[in-house]
Amino acid sequence: MERTETAGLPDAAELLDGIPSQRAPASAPATRPAPVRPRPWRLLPTPTGTPFTFGYAAVLAVTSLVTEYADPDLVHSLLQGSSTDVAHLVRTPVLVLLASALWVAGGLLSPYAIGFLLVLTALERRIGGARTAVVFLLGHVLATLATEVPVGLAVLVGQLPDSSLHRLDYGISFGVAASFGALAGLLRPWLRWPLLVGFGWMLVQDLLAFTDPLSNWGHLFSLAIGVATWPMVRRWRGVGTGAR
Repeated sequence: MERTETAGLPDAAELLDGIPSQRAPASAPATRPAPVRPRPWRLLPTPTGTPFTFGYAAVLAVTSLVTEYADPDLVHSLLQGSSTDVAHLVRTPVLVLLASALWVAGGLLSPYAIGFLLVLTALERRIGGARTAVVFLLGHVLATLATEVPVGLAVLVGQLPDSSLHRLDYGISFGVAASFGALAGLLRPWLRWPLLVGFGWMLVQDLLAFTDPLSNWGHLFSLAIGVATWPMVRRWRGVGTGAR
């Protein structure tokens, strides 16, 4: 017969109490986020991080050296042949729209040349090179047409002389203004609106000065075109940029 008596045996709870308790695993110390170090070199284009802006800037550097040191007659001929005036837009629209964007009005130290480096670098790091080219060309092409087509119509109805069909018009400023407008849509609101209002006000002041109304209107048009791309560039942000 099995023995069921437990007399004289210590209680199981007392035995468990006598076993030394195991140490609980030490919790991992809270890691502090690494401090964000300023990287000022990211403000400028690099061959691997922003190849479109870097390559385009190299081309603009070459053409700027040509305008600075080449024979003045040759330079005038090149600029005239690249001008997006009405006469050229009617005959060879694609050629002059592309060629006119290879020159910097005012040279490499002009405000729009510096803006080109900073704005397009920042935009390309966010949306990639091909998409940055799309935004730039949208501003360059649409703003050019928005300013030159009215000139052609005004000449057609006799409001402007025929010489207006051959006005010298070239440069990167429309594309830069559109890129600035697009970039503003990717910035935080506390930075976006002061920059956008400040740049817009500068363009309005240039327009009120009435020194070059067509170009000044074109800058405002291109800025508005850049702002209109906000839904598009926000969808593109960070998709396959590979920027470093």
